[in-house]
Amino acid sequence: MLKARIFDFLLFLTSIVVAFGSEGIIVHNHIYLKALLVYLIFSSIYYHLRIVSKTGNSNIEYGISYSSSFGVFTGPLGVFIFETLYRFTVYFYKKWTKTADPEEFLDTFYNIGSFTLCSSIGYYLYQYLYPGFSGIPFGFWILMFLLIVVITLLSSFFLIITSYFSGDITTRWEAFNLIIRNRSLLDITKIAISNCLLLLFLQEGRWDILISVFLLNYIVSRSFYSKSQSIQNKFERDKFKQMAYKDFLTGSYNRAYMDKKMKELDQTEEWIGIAVADIDKFKKINDEYNHAVGDQVIRHFADTLTSLLHEDDLLFRSGGEEFTIFLRNKSFEQTAGLMEQILHGIQNSSVKVEYGETSAHITYTASFGLYYYKINPNVSTEKGYVNADNLLLESKKLGRNRVSVKYERVEQEMNI
Repeated sequence: MLKARIFDFLLFLTSIVVAFGSEGIIVHNHIYLKALLVYLIFSSIYYHLRIVSKTGNSNIEYGISYSSSFGVFTGPLGVFIFETLYRFTVYFYKKWTKTADPEEFLDTFYNIGSFTLCSSIGYYLYQYLYPGFSGIPFGFWILMFLLIVVITLLSSFFLIITSYFSGDITTRWEAFNLIIRNRSLLDITKIAISNCLLLLFLQEGRWDILISVFLLNYIVSRSFYSKSQSIQNKFERDKFKQMAYKDFLTGSYNRAYMDKKMKELDQTEEWIGIAVADIDKFKKINDEYNHAVGDQVIRHFADTLTSLLHEDDLLFRSGGEEFTIFLRNKSFEQTAGLMEQILHGIQNSSVKVEYGETSAHITYTASFGLYYYKINPNVSTEKGYVNADNLLLESKKLGRNRVSVKYERVEQEMNI
């Protein structure tokens, strides 16, 4: 981190040398002050539309930068003053809203130095190359686009160096990803067009159109930002909703989702097989090993059940080591055959568990109760679950490692 801070301050000190070693502000003072005020206001307003990306322990913010057009118009000293005022405005805003990182004050100097140097290099390249581009069609636009590409790559290069020194990136691949994530071609084009228009109207003194460009840029960016936030919020709501219905340990559906599905199924009249499954002598596994090993066995049990079930079937973790299965769109023969397949699948599998500094292979069995019937107003899905649970108890009494089945239509019980 010390190396990163040394680099940040070297950037800042270099930007001071470049700014004050230049010819000074190259436009009249009153024009400069007017441009400075407009750029500060709109840059500050635009700030809340930035995108924040996490890299290691650092937060990297992305948004449209107007420094390129301001730097070309006013020179290195002019852009240094702008960046200093703008970056400290952002810093005090973050302090006021309590969103500042612990290193925010020091990061401010990095931002001033890097953006000032990038814009200053853009200024000198513009002065050197403009005569050659002015004689070709769309030369001004091509030159500005090339400048934005150079400035973006240079900004990414500075970011990679400070991230490397701080330990946030350690490989070339991470550095490459940082460049790719930094700006897309669409972002670069948007920044280039915005700065081209702003520079044109600055040079012509069209302040009304200049402000209109800022307003249009803000409105369009605000619209896209609102839509992206809406999509992100929906994604997060769906994700949290999904998490609310998932068991954290196994990834299976939980009892809350099971209750929800039972209410939905009560509105149907479909044939369904409700199976309740339980690991045999599970307490012995916990006592012989520990609860962490027990959790590994439960996960293995859930994974094995999932691998043997069909697409229409639903698996729920309804208790500690107890699982409930809804077997749908099958005849009784298909349902009973699948349960027999699951029983033998559990018998013939073992789970490798980590126990202390050693590992062990544990075999186990499970007992099942299967209740197959047609959902109707007299026998709800909840009642079907209770019947299946009672059949599970029957399997336990009969010696475990078996399936007790009841086919409601013919009202006969059998053991598989």
